[in-house]
Amino acid sequence: MNIVWLDTIDSTNSEVLRRLAELPSLTVLAAREQTAGRGQRGNTWFTEPGKNLTFSIVVKFGEGELHASRVHWLNYLMSDVVCGFLDAYGIDSAIKWPNDIYVQRRKICGILIENTLKGEWVDAAVIGTGININQREFPQLANATSLVLCSGQEQDLDACLEKVAALFESELPMLFSERRRAGLFDRYSGRLFLKDTTARFHDLLEEREYRGCIRGVEADGRLCIRDLDAPGRPYRYYRFKEVGYIL
Repeated sequence: MNIVWLDTIDSTNSEVLRRLAELPSLTVLAAREQTAGRGQRGNTWFTEPGKNLTFSIVVKFGEGELHASRVHWLNYLMSDVVCGFLDAYGIDSAIKWPNDIYVQRRKICGILIENTLKGEWVDAAVIGTGININQREFPQLANATSLVLCSGQEQDLDACLEKVAALFESELPMLFSERRRAGLFDRYSGRLFLKDTTARFHDLLEEREYRGCIRGVEADGRLCIRDLDAPGRPYRYYRFKEVGYIL
């Protein structure tokens, strides 16, 4: 993989999308400082300059390689890569569906994936990722953590990014093998944040809060939660932006 570092940029995803035609597949564009990082739901990703990893990976697909109905597998893949990276430092992490990474109820990583399509197939994916590495204070984020806070040791950012990139490259072939996809799905499901634990959720479709228990994810990427406050305790299924966590 080709890693390109930039000193200051608004957003690595935005820069990649501007340069998508010229960037080869498996290019990693990273920024020492990101001035307008973007997160899920239109949120801003705050990061202290020179302290964390903020990068985007370009993956270009051929026609027939990844169907648009399976784009959620990119979430599974990148989430598993980040968790594997943290495993190497002895840090147990969980995936807050669909693709935030938490350590003991504190966010250590956010992922934003943007895709371009050609008909019904994914043409290119831009996998934006922010991993908190050496930042110790988060005045704008109440529930954030970092690698240094979890491990007690600062890390070299270049070396960290090389490890993440190597893991990604080694796991990418999983997308194209049914057997290996099954293993990836099992690992993603097994790491789900608050799985099999009673917690509170906000149903954004019905505008109600309730006690629920995450049971897992469906083959189509939907989150399955058992509604403990409804008669019969039915299972409810959500797509992105249809449910929120109350922590």
